[in-house]
Amino acid sequence: MGKTASGSSNAKIILIGDHSVVYGQPAIALPLPSVTTHVIMTATDQEQLLTSRYYDGPIAQMHQNLAGVATLIKTLLRRFDAVNTPFHMTITSDLPAERGMGSSAAGAVAITRAMYAFFDRFLNREQLLASAAIEEAITHGKPSGIDAATASSNAPIWFIPHQESLQIPFALTGYLVIADSGIKGQTGKAVAAVARRKTAFPQETQTQINRLGDLTYQARQALATPNIHQLGQILTEAQQQLRALGVSSRELDHLTQVATDNGALGAKLTGGGMGGCLIALCSDLPTTQRVQQALLDAGATQTWIETFNLEEAHS
Repeated sequence: MGKTASGSSNAKIILIGDHSVVYGQPAIALPLPSVTTHVIMTATDQEQLLTSRYYDGPIAQMHQNLAGVATLIKTLLRRFDAVNTPFHMTITSDLPAERGMGSSAAGAVAITRAMYAFFDRFLNREQLLASAAIEEAITHGKPSGIDAATASSNAPIWFIPHQESLQIPFALTGYLVIADSGIKGQTGKAVAAVARRKTAFPQETQTQINRLGDLTYQARQALATPNIHQLGQILTEAQQQLRALGVSSRELDHLTQVATDNGALGAKLTGGGMGGCLIALCSDLPTTQRVQQALLDAGATQTWIETFNLEEAHS
């Protein structure tokens, strides 16, 4: 075909609704356009090759831990009647694995976009999400779809399981510091812990879950208004509820406190918890840089800064 095509996607974080979303409450996920995955496909005259941080070699010989990626690629090749078309696919990503930032979904979205472009096929959002779900179903079993929806979006995603997944108005200005605690998140363990707590203390746990749902509705309004100070308070209370549910950790508790002590308007864990990342909301760049440095000094292993300067709402 003598051509090159590319596709990209971004990381995601759960702004609010972690864990309560498992029980039917809403969640809001934010795309992080400064943390990206890129896929480049180049036509060759030999075999189908993949270069990535996890594997470098023929696609036909990919490791089992990349079964989702292999299945997506092969499915799309069959769809395009191009099973034997040679190419070299290169995947580069800023996203860390197992940190709740949607690394596998971001890869699936970028691969799908690159392959549709390479084979000159039109791609709408419904096709994109359905294709990404092929990879996610193998990698994560029964994915909610929120990761792929956010990794492919330029606006926050409002998500209620089995009911809604839509882009919502977003007029926030400010900064978000995302910090890696240095400990892998333990989503499965954390979800199981909440389930056990709900069995042992049903009324108390349900009250906490309901409160997280209420805070998520409030956060949606704060994003659209926008009211960054209110959003900061909401995030901090959400962390208190998550800590009470038993899904935080000593490290996350310490780092969120460091963030607020250094001027963050609010801070909380993001994702499954028991490790992984936290987020800290800041109103200006000097505060953001101070919070970032304080988190690194306190043990965070990596940080990212996302700038929100969207002055008009997205629909």
